[in-house]
Amino acid sequence: MFGIRPKKKIKMGKNLTAEQKYILLEEGTEPAGSSPLNYEKREGDYYCAGCKTKLFESKSKYESGSGWPSFFEALPNVFETKIDTLVGSPRTEYHCKKCGGHHGHIFDDGPKPTGKRYCNNGLCLVFVPEKR
Repeated sequence: MFGIRPKKKIKMGKNLTAEQKYILLEEGTEPAGSSPLNYEKREGDYYCAGCKTKLFESKSKYESGSGWPSFFEALPNVFETKIDTLVGSPRTEYHCKKCGGHHGHIFDDGPKPTGKRYCNNGLCLVFVPEKR
């Protein structure tokens, strides 16, 4: 699972901002605390900004204090992972399985029931509120 690269770079990058391209295509990171999604409390779903694949449900979002939108569970089979050693110690990086876009890292310090923290760049997500 090493060497994951965006699968549809040209198509995916067509309607993205420069910041989204940097994160999704070049495995960048947005500044901590910069995403409005940190404060999103409504019920709804979170989709990949690159290909519109549904990745998370709001019921799995929680406040981690990390500065990035965090989730304790992703939908099944939506991500591929690889080991990232850019900061020195190994971390698990995750990418959208459909388009290959980089989203963030998974840590083992999340809440029950999974104990996982999907630490996601907010610019890589599109939130769609639940219709009432």
